[in-house]
Amino acid sequence: MTDATTNAATLKDSFGQVAAHGDDVVLWFYAHLFHTHPEVRDLFPIAMTHQRDKLLGALGRIVADVDNLPILVPFLQQLGRDHRKFGTLADHYPAVGASLIATLEHFAGEHWTADLAEQWRLAYQLIADVMTRAADEAGAVAPAWWEGKITAHERRRFDIAVLTVQMTPELRYQPGQSVAVETALRPKLWRYYSPACAPRADGTIELHVRALDGGPVSSALVRELSVGDILRMGAPVGDMTLTHAPARDLLLVAGGTGLAPLKALVDQLIGDADTRRQRRVHLFTGARTAEELYDLPALRMLAQQHPWLTVVPAVSQDSPFDGERGDICKVVARAGRWSDHEVYVCGPTAMVDATVARMLDLGIADDRIHYDSFAEQ
Repeated sequence: MTDATTNAATLKDSFGQVAAHGDDVVLWFYAHLFHTHPEVRDLFPIAMTHQRDKLLGALGRIVADVDNLPILVPFLQQLGRDHRKFGTLADHYPAVGASLIATLEHFAGEHWTADLAEQWRLAYQLIADVMTRAADEAGAVAPAWWEGKITAHERRRFDIAVLTVQMTPELRYQPGQSVAVETALRPKLWRYYSPACAPRADGTIELHVRALDGGPVSSALVRELSVGDILRMGAPVGDMTLTHAPARDLLLVAGGTGLAPLKALVDQLIGDADTRRQRRVHLFTGARTAEELYDLPALRMLAQQHPWLTVVPAVSQDSPFDGERGDICKVVARAGRWSDHEVYVCGPTAMVDATVARMLDLGIADDRIHYDSFAEQ
């Protein structure tokens, strides 16, 4: 076993022991950070509940891939670019590193050694170097965030709104990607949403937002904001974008507002005949009730205008509806074999997991299944 493999295993074991303490780890980390470096407190939201979850999740992913640099390095680079919107500077990284090491030592207890401390110090230095280098490179070509003015705010139902936002300057992204969104009503709380359209000549983007229970940003976007209000958006992230070769037919499976990035892919195909290359597209959109199929009239209009597009709506609960019934993954499975299709799935985590599993059962190669999920709170 190589030294690198041994070190990776040691870090994973160490982090597993610490992570077993759950929320106490993150609470202790932030208490130490804000006590020793109070100047960084303004980088964080007043309410830290959501931030705590994000920290432990990011650390867990980094440690899980610590021995897989081809996966880890791009993740760290994206993390570094993304942190620019918080106002994070290179000078902040030593403070975070010191608090991280102190936290690990505190919860490791008798298992903490000088050799383990050095391994963590070197690992964190590598993480910080990759993140700061990526942030510097991004800063040379793009702003830390973009501003957008809401020019239309349409409530499709009590908990769903479709927003049109005029971006300044133009926000360049690939259909299928997501952007972090912040409103002044919830300062320093950023949530990811996918534009529901391909980039437009007029610089506007369309956002589909569902207000989630306990979701401070989504509730503000749906219920408190209106035309004229300003949003801030971070750099686009994600790779659930169209593959160009080979040009297979597409199967798009959406749950709820997970429709947004898939509608953006359809919009891309509408505007780029070369990308479409005679592809046929089957878009399945599922919800619990017919009322929750908030964008169905627009989708049906697109299908009427473009013969290569088929739209299949489905509901999973009893309600007046003359279309498909059942969980969307089952509806898709009984509608065809799909073995020669490229598959894109987006929606709540449980729906995405079930759909991906069903696609694998149908014999679709995992490298042809692209997906993104979000947790409904």
